[in-house]
Amino acid sequence: MTKRYQLFEFEDQPWFPDFLRQNMMDFLRFSISKLGVYEPIVPLLRELLIKSEQTTILDLCSGGGGGIKGIQQLLADQMQQPVQVILSDKFPNIPAFELIRQESGGAIDFVPEPIDATDVPGELAGCRTIFSAFHHFNPTLSRSILTDAAQKRVPIGIFEGAGKSYLEILAALLFFPVIFFFITPFMRPFRWSRLFFTYLVPLIPLCTLWDGCVSILRLYTPQHLLQLTAAIPVKNYTWRAGKVKHKTGLKIIYLIGYPVNTEQ
Repeated sequence: MTKRYQLFEFEDQPWFPDFLRQNMMDFLRFSISKLGVYEPIVPLLRELLIKSEQTTILDLCSGGGGGIKGIQQLLADQMQQPVQVILSDKFPNIPAFELIRQESGGAIDFVPEPIDATDVPGELAGCRTIFSAFHHFNPTLSRSILTDAAQKRVPIGIFEGAGKSYLEILAALLFFPVIFFFITPFMRPFRWSRLFFTYLVPLIPLCTLWDGCVSILRLYTPQHLLQLTAAIPVKNYTWRAGKVKHKTGLKIIYLIGYPVNTEQ
């Protein structure tokens, strides 16, 4: 699958009920964390932090926070020093963020105010990351996100937990309904709305299934990502894109960028 389709996702729509959006994000956080989807990108993120001399990560478009939550401790262990993570989003999922802060013992914190990934406030420093969300943006906005990081001379890592294939869409159609049925009672923070809109009126699994399949069609390939960066007029900033493989065979698309010190 090489073509990208700019299709409709429920969670992108301003009219979409926030409680449904938060429940969908909770499912993704739970699933990504339990499966360790992003474990293969830890060496890439470690490289990004070392090259840029950073120990703080500003996670943009965090959703339910599942991407970075699953690898924060692994990253700290590999770097042999604490790694602070700050979650942020245009629609902050405060209950989920508070739960993650509690579970991480404060190693993961959050910004409660909405943060625009295309114009990040200067006081929010650190290596920027986006997990499972970059595909939501059209090419113009995507380039704006990357340009904002490059112009402000901060590193950025883009990570998508899929390799963009029709087999992944088939797997989502087959397994998402079963997964929802069994794991919903164990997801935290607990919400009565999650039970009602999963088992009685199944809006959460249906909307999540639609968004999950559409997300794969909307993914940027590594080639697409490098085409976006080619149009960014910032010197002494390097980009690299590709795929890494999870132990399950799942492939993860990535793009990393960081400023280069020409004096070295």
